[in-house]
Amino acid sequence: MSDAVKVAIIGSGPAGLSAASRAGQLGLSHVLLEKTDHLSDTIFKYQKGKRVLATPDRLDLRSDCRFAEGAREYILGNWDEDAANNKVNVVKEAEVTEVTGQQGAFEIKTSKGVFKAENIVLAIGTQGNPNRMRCPGNDLPHIIYTVDDPEDFKDKHITVVGSGDAGIENALGVAEEALENTVTILNRSKDFARAKAKNVSDMMEAGENGFMSIRTETQPKLVEPGWLTLETPTGDEKIQCDVIVARLGSVAPRGFVESMGIEFTGPDREAFPKLSPTFESTVPGIFVIGALAGYPLIKHCMNQGYDVVEFINGNTALTPADEKDLAAIFAGLPQQKPVSEWLEYLRTRIRIFADVSPLQMREFMLDSKVAFYRKGDVVFEKGEPGSSLFAIADGHAEVEVGPDFTVPIEQGSIFGEVGLISGRKRGATIRAGEDSIFVEVSRTAALKLMAAVPGAKRVINRISLERQLLQIFKGGLTVDDLAEVVDTAEVERVPAGKTVLTEGEQGDDVYVIRSGSMVVEKDIGGKPIFLRYLPAGSFFGEMGVLSGEPRNATVKAAVGAELIKLTGESFRKMLAARPQVREATEAAVAERAQMNSFIESRKASYSSAVDLYSDTASFIMKEGLGEATDALLIDENLCVGCDNCEKACADSHEGLSRLDREAGKTFAHLHVPTSCRHCEHPHCMADCPPNVIHRGPDGEVFMEPGCIGCGNCMRNCPYGVIRMEAAPPQKPSLLRWLLTGFGPGPGEPSPKWTKKQLGEEKPKKIAVKCDMCKGIAGGPACVRACPTGAAIRVSPEEFLSIARLQEDAD
Repeated sequence: MSDAVKVAIIGSGPAGLSAASRAGQLGLSHVLLEKTDHLSDTIFKYQKGKRVLATPDRLDLRSDCRFAEGAREYILGNWDEDAANNKVNVVKEAEVTEVTGQQGAFEIKTSKGVFKAENIVLAIGTQGNPNRMRCPGNDLPHIIYTVDDPEDFKDKHITVVGSGDAGIENALGVAEEALENTVTILNRSKDFARAKAKNVSDMMEAGENGFMSIRTETQPKLVEPGWLTLETPTGDEKIQCDVIVARLGSVAPRGFVESMGIEFTGPDREAFPKLSPTFESTVPGIFVIGALAGYPLIKHCMNQGYDVVEFINGNTALTPADEKDLAAIFAGLPQQKPVSEWLEYLRTRIRIFADVSPLQMREFMLDSKVAFYRKGDVVFEKGEPGSSLFAIADGHAEVEVGPDFTVPIEQGSIFGEVGLISGRKRGATIRAGEDSIFVEVSRTAALKLMAAVPGAKRVINRISLERQLLQIFKGGLTVDDLAEVVDTAEVERVPAGKTVLTEGEQGDDVYVIRSGSMVVEKDIGGKPIFLRYLPAGSFFGEMGVLSGEPRNATVKAAVGAELIKLTGESFRKMLAARPQVREATEAAVAERAQMNSFIESRKASYSSAVDLYSDTASFIMKEGLGEATDALLIDENLCVGCDNCEKACADSHEGLSRLDREAGKTFAHLHVPTSCRHCEHPHCMADCPPNVIHRGPDGEVFMEPGCIGCGNCMRNCPYGVIRMEAAPPQKPSLLRWLLTGFGPGPGEPSPKWTKKQLGEEKPKKIAVKCDMCKGIAGGPACVRACPTGAAIRVSPEEFLSIARLQEDAD
């Protein structure tokens, strides 16, 4: 091509096609270069029949090409028509090999010759550079990275690795009943943070119907022909596997992009190019849009394609399609600034946003809140539930760590990270130290941020560890004191039941519990005796550092956990630099040693009580109470079977009981009935389409009105404490029942009475679960109604304590 076009677009995916269509509509000279023989190769490679979602719903589409939710084939057909109608000048099978020159005079070498352009729009996506599996056996031929047609797989054992949208959609495709495949999908975390809500809902429904097995906190450990070894929360497991579909995301083809002179936001493999608010890279005249810019959603990509050509054409007044939504988020702040200035202000002043591109900032802020706080305003109170993350854009925060003693958190830092990572209640009260601006990032947005931006994840992890150590040592250290400790720290995932420290072994590493919980046992007479429960935020192993002697107890994971391992050498140096901290640590060690001595000295007098308590502790850990924050327990020695607890629950909640006293398991005199445990990370919240499941100020997990009856929460709960029921008709009053016998009486009415009252009417079923009697004076009705005191609500750390052991012994 001899004459230079105004703009050359490289890549004909949703972003590139939208850009070329806008150029065509504006009458700009352009060329669309596509390396394949068809448009939009990424969508073309979607599995046949795949339904493409047009999310986010709140975002308006701004493009000369049509796009709405529909089948892959329908969308591709529309785009072929739109390309023709918009007079797009496309050159297919023109793979770009080199870009040289400068703005106004770029040369693009391709397999179809050299093209000249004044400006270049790079819209090549990332799908051509997928992440590979990293475990042994990752080069075996039965590992594939895409599914073209699910019908190619019949009567196979298929494991899908990766639970983003692509992984879930592939799993749903090959799990069709007619194909008779045995399908398993793996997610290394508990949350499906990267996937769309509808995809997660469809996956959960397929799992409930037996079409696939959904394995969370699970990852591949070893690939062998016909088999796959999994690392699970309960240990290694080997499953049959004929095909592995690895959908682990993809990254930018960095070498090719950097060869043009474009700089990236950081050295990480997952980093994105540095871009201006108008999508211009560090090379003037080269613009980057779409997935390569960090925006993988189709609607975002299409909007960017439209916008970038408008910018190139001189339309400097154009604002992005999400401008009005972002403007509403910043509306309550004291200063008046354009959205672009606010985004840059936050990005440059908050450490976790340092490696976030301006385009990514827009997406993250749509799921966040920004608020102005006056000096002294409380952000949250100690003991409150909460899993959102806060960042300080202006001013500073103060942490109340003791009476009349506060610790400042400076501008640019974060707080609330412990709740985000561990799910535990807030560890301290936080106030604004001066007039301040804080950004509250929702848990979902924070998880996406950590997954998409490695630099942000490193900052959050480092600050989290620093804070945990500062909190453990009660302000006796500074961040500088912790530098070497944090630099050499390692994060370890531990499945439930795994032994971390073994009594009698030599070792001096110290462990901080990042999430999950541990139990401590001591061998007495050849039997493991339970000593204590360690929740997230605790530490152990320091006795070996100080004494140099073998471990004097065994520590095991009560549930799947994450630990931060600190080297003994760095820990000793830290203590040597701060004598007062060493003294406090030695005092804690002495207290634990005293507890161990207490066990040894009195074991003969209460060995049966110790054995019973130790076995009871093991029992409730196996029942999953290690992740509970508030659980209902019943002492069978005191329970008389009156069912007042169930009746009181029903009469306090529209006639439907939230607990089943007889259901559940019993060990010795301790019974765990079927009732909500109000987990640290509630499984029921993972996929609630109307978003009506929340955590209240006292830690209760409750449902507000608006349930649509989808059943996702019931399917997600591993403890069977949620049921789908319709509210029964209103019963006659208790007084009328007492005086006349009319009505079903106290408690949940029988199905027969309910059916008789309803007749042919079939009210809608909704989710029903314990809400700890939220808003009812006096607290949980089940506990108040128990005439013998058999029913109690406790957290694991309250029940599993050496104090209770002492009480039992005495």
